[in-house]
Amino acid sequence: MKKQVITFLMLIATVFTVNAQKTVSGVKVDAKLNLEGQSLVLNGAGTRVKMFMDMYVGALYLEKKSTNASEIMNSKEGAAIKLNIVSGLITSDKMISAINEGFENSTGKKTAPLKAKIDKFKSFFKEEIKKGDVFIIMNVPAEGIVVYKNGTKKGSIEGHDFKKAMFGIWLCDKPADKDLKDEMLGK
Repeated sequence: MKKQVITFLMLIATVFTVNAQKTVSGVKVDAKLNLEGQSLVLNGAGTRVKMFMDMYVGALYLEKKSTNASEIMNSKEGAAIKLNIVSGLITSDKMISAINEGFENSTGKKTAPLKAKIDKFKSFFKEEIKKGDVFIIMNVPAEGIVVYKNGTKKGSIEGHDFKKAMFGIWLCDKPADKDLKDEMLGK
């Protein structure tokens, strides 16, 4: 009987661990992301901090966990970055400015070949952005980068070159936030 109780308790603990949510800056971050026919696992999550204030919670989802930023950027597998806006200070203009800076850093200032794709990507952020908004930026192998805002698909952008540069905003050698990069990589 004692062995059965222990087995039962271990089973329950496993179920709760597998389905556990992580809380980051008051945002519940799901252990899995199911979207566009993909089932991705949480690799890591953290907070984008600017001038001592939390801006958004960023979570990286992959097909299988990895701590290698270069491999993640170069991979053609499904992957996603989920941004939960936690500050009322983020505006569309500020987000677009940050995207511009991110692509400059990610590509080593070689954005010209990606200009049309970057412009299209920025257009997905032109609507008002407010605290509580959720963006999902997902690499779908057959489609490219797909962007959702609050559950509504905004559009997609083809090209592995763009995927690499876009994920590089958070994972390159000069990321938007070094601590957030480490947290997304599960370090």
